Amino acid sequence: MIADKMKPLMENNSAIRTMFEEGDKMRAEYGPENVYDFSLGNPNAPVPAEVKQSIIDILNEEDPTVLHGYMSNAGFEDVRETIAQSLNRRFGTAFDHGNILMTVGAASGLNVALKTILNPGEEVIIFAPYFLEYNWYVNNYDGKVVQAPTDQETFYPDLEAFEKLIGDKTRVVLINTPNNPTGVIYSEETIRQIADILERKQKELGRTIFLISDEPYRELAYGDVEVPYVTKYYDNTIVAYSYSKSLSLPGERIGYLVIPSELEESQLVFDTASNANRIIGCVNAPSLQQKMIARCVDVKVDLDYYDKNRTALYEGLKDCGFDCVKPEGAFYMFLKSPVADENEFCAEAKKHNILMVPGSAFACPGYVRLAYCTSYDTIVNSMNGFRRLADHYGLR
Repeated sequence: MIADKMKPLMENNSAIRTMFEEGDKMRAEYGPENVYDFSLGNPNAPVPAEVKQSIIDILNEEDPTVLHGYMSNAGFEDVRETIAQSLNRRFGTAFDHGNILMTVGAASGLNVALKTILNPGEEVIIFAPYFLEYNWYVNNYDGKVVQAPTDQETFYPDLEAFEKLIGDKTRVVLINTPNNPTGVIYSEETIRQIADILERKQKELGRTIFLISDEPYRELAYGDVEVPYVTKYYDNTIVAYSYSKSLSLPGERIGYLVIPSELEESQLVFDTASNANRIIGCVNAPSLQQKMIARCVDVKVDLDYYDKNRTALYEGLKDCGFDCVKPEGAFYMFLKSPVADENEFCAEAKKHNILMVPGSAFACPGYVRLAYCTSYDTIVNSMNGFRRLADHYGLR
């Protein structure tokens, strides 16, 4: 018998994973080249060559007892310092190793942060649509998610509504930019406005409100679009970062938290988060991956790989008559369903071997998400199916 707390989580298991498993069955039946799977955000840009070479060099050069041994729960100090200096060069910050805590990816980092600062019954405000597994992380610590609306044309936060949601139980505001599932990047002005609201509400309510910025897609920003570094706008900010997308390493589970010195009781929060890393069962981030990151700290995947897919998918869908916002970052397209029930649209798409994720899996019914971290041929070859879908719904 499983724990009562887990029962609803199992009943509402990830729609994304369910769709991906459905894709496996379809690939076995129809052949992989005839299935157009846009369900899972599994990075497929080639891993930079520097990653492989650095791992080989580390294994050949470093003392294995040290390399594979325990270290501080916060991670190797030299690795943390290297990351801090890279951030300082890029964003004009003033971090050092004491602000960087290595984590087992961003998901673990978010759990560490919430374990550190969230009390039972306190609220975490999240702008919808959002990655619904955030609900699970908040539930782990008996918090409550409060969904804040966004403009359904731009998916920018509705800041007037957001301010009204902040109350005496608000502990955290969680943002994700570049955003999953929309690909939207919050502008500097939007970040400033969020920060101003939080400063004002902290004073009004007499309590600390943390802003957590989940940034696994930070490096996937197209053209000249800037992704503001949030700690520069609001002192009580914690950043969760992952190398899953920037280096195409989702299975390696390596990331970090940034806990700025300006954050209230920063040292206590950092020390507590370091202990939380151990308490939630991670102990420390993988040692070999930490050392690799130190040597590849400024290396990134080839963004043109995703940009080519983004352009092909967006232009193809618009030509078919579908309604969608061209994403500025990440590798997702958020498409408005031509019918009110997006599950019906997904079912119809499956008849053409096209797999999409319903927007209700992101707290935004009436839309579907397409992950274009797939082959370019998949996108091109899927267009016949999308044209038939468009004809079915009278879009062209």
